[in-house]
Amino acid sequence: EKAIKPNTKVIYMEIMTNPLIRVFDIEEVVKIAKRHGLKLIVDNTFTTPYLIRPLEVGAYAVIHSATKYINGHSDVIGGLIAGNKEFIFRTRRIVHNFGGSMSPFDAWLTLRGAKTLFLRMREHCKNAMRLAEFLESHPKVKKVFYPGLPSHPDYSIAKKLFKDEFGGMLSFEIDGGEQSVNRFMQELKLIKFAPSLAGVQTMITHPKSTSHRALSKEELKALGISEGLIRVSVGIEEIEDVIRDFKQALDKV
Repeated sequence: EKAIKPNTKVIYMEIMTNPLIRVFDIEEVVKIAKRHGLKLIVDNTFTTPYLIRPLEVGAYAVIHSATKYINGHSDVIGGLIAGNKEFIFRTRRIVHNFGGSMSPFDAWLTLRGAKTLFLRMREHCKNAMRLAEFLESHPKVKKVFYPGLPSHPDYSIAKKLFKDEFGGMLSFEIDGGEQSVNRFMQELKLIKFAPSLAGVQTMITHPKSTSHRALSKEELKALGISEGLIRVSVGIEEIEDVIRDFKQALDKV
C-alpha cells in the first residue's frame, strides 16, 4: 500500500511467487485496491483456477501463461486473459492490431490440455506435498519452500486461500552451495533440467544461473535467492519414482 502513488492506476500481483513460492493474501490486496479505487490484475499462472479464481474474489482481470498448467504438456507457447466483457473487448482490439493470435494447431493443443487441468492439478498438488515432506526430512537439504508445509512462512495464508491443496511448485536449498547443486543435477537420472514448469513431467531449474542470472550478488541476497536454491515443477508421474531419483542424487552430494 505504501508503494501507491497519485498516478497509480493498477495493482499487479502474483498470488504465488517465483522462485521462493511465497503466497500473498489476495483478499487483503483486493481491499487495498478498492480503498484506493484501483484495478487489480492477477497473474494466476502458478495457482490456476483449480486452487483459486481471482475474479470471484474481486480482481478486475486475470492473466495466465497458457504455456504452463493450462496447456500442461510443454508443447505450446501461449497466454490468456479473463475479465468482464468491456475489458476483453478493448483488449481484443489491441491484440488484433499487434498480431497476438496463436496458430490453430496450438489453440487446439491448448484446449486439449485445458480439458484435463483439474485432473492434472490434483496429481501435481498431491505429488508436490509428498516430495516436499521427503525433502524436508533429508539431511542434505537446508530448507524447503512449499506452502503446504507448516514450516512455510505463509502457511496460514495458503491454508485460508487454497484449503488443503497447495499447487505443484516448490523450491529447496541444498547444503554446500552451487558446487553441490551441480553435483546433484548431474546425478539425477529421471528428472530433467529445464527452465520451464507445469508440464506432466517433473523438472528442476537453478534460479541463480537461469531466470535470475542477470542480478548482482547483492540483489540475489535481497531477494533470498541463494546459490544452493533449486526450483522444482512437480509432475504427475508415480511420485515414488521421483522421490527415489531425488534421494539417490542427494545422497551423492
